[in-house]
Amino acid sequence: MKNVFVLALVVAFFAGCASLVDKAGQALDGSAFEEKKIAVYSAADMELWEMQNKAGEHSLIIFLNRFPAMKIRTAMPDASGDFNVTALDYLGGNPHGWNEYRLELFGQGTASLGGTSASIAIPGDIEPVQIAWGRIRRYDTRITGNEALTNLRNRRERILALCEWMNSLPNLPELAGRPEFETYWKPLLFPEMVAKKKRPAGWEQKSDIRVKAEDIRWNTGYTERVFPELLAPIRNSGTMLRDWEEALDWIYMEYEWERIKERLSQETLLMRKK
Repeated sequence: MKNVFVLALVVAFFAGCASLVDKAGQALDGSAFEEKKIAVYSAADMELWEMQNKAGEHSLIIFLNRFPAMKIRTAMPDASGDFNVTALDYLGGNPHGWNEYRLELFGQGTASLGGTSASIAIPGDIEPVQIAWGRIRRYDTRITGNEALTNLRNRRERILALCEWMNSLPNLPELAGRPEFETYWKPLLFPEMVAKKKRPAGWEQKSDIRVKAEDIRWNTGYTERVFPELLAPIRNSGTMLRDWEEALDWIYMEYEWERIKERLSQETLLMRKK
């Protein structure tokens, strides 16, 4: 009954609120209750949680305010303050469900935890390894196990290819957050999906051919002029649009990954809240 009630809340009240779906997803699968917070440290744009699981093992979780769908997991620091970065946990909602996964990471950092404050830094590289676990929910369908892993790994490969191309373009503006990211990139990626006044100048030419996919008539001429060969079939098939609609937080996170690592490399002083 509890699961039915939570799902009913999602259906009735979602109205574009991804955070409600995230919380419902945690309640449905029980993951919100597997750990408890031992201590919470806070800075202007970051929180650091010391966690304890049911086996009594302690770990750290790093939250960045700009990326609420993401948390970086690390082992507890040893006597010298050194720790290993272990995983990135992602839980991002969309109007029809959510994507959830754990991406294994490799990296090292240093931390000091005290009674009133803490400091943390990950000065070296943080290397993604592989998505080791995940779940997907689309409307009333839950996808788990190997099917979820395949879908999530394939989506990650597409997102990485898209973000690599996006970041390679010249004269990119600094974007303050996900809303600004969406406002800037959606007209460039999907002119067909925005108002005419927002479309790039000259995006459509008389010789352009349209192909219908996902109920959208895609301008394949624009695709060929703007996108690399690898991304062209992904856009023309509507797959890029599905990724955008179902995993925008994920795309934004991967787009900002180098800047995320740069932020984590800086030593941060946090004050204890709990």
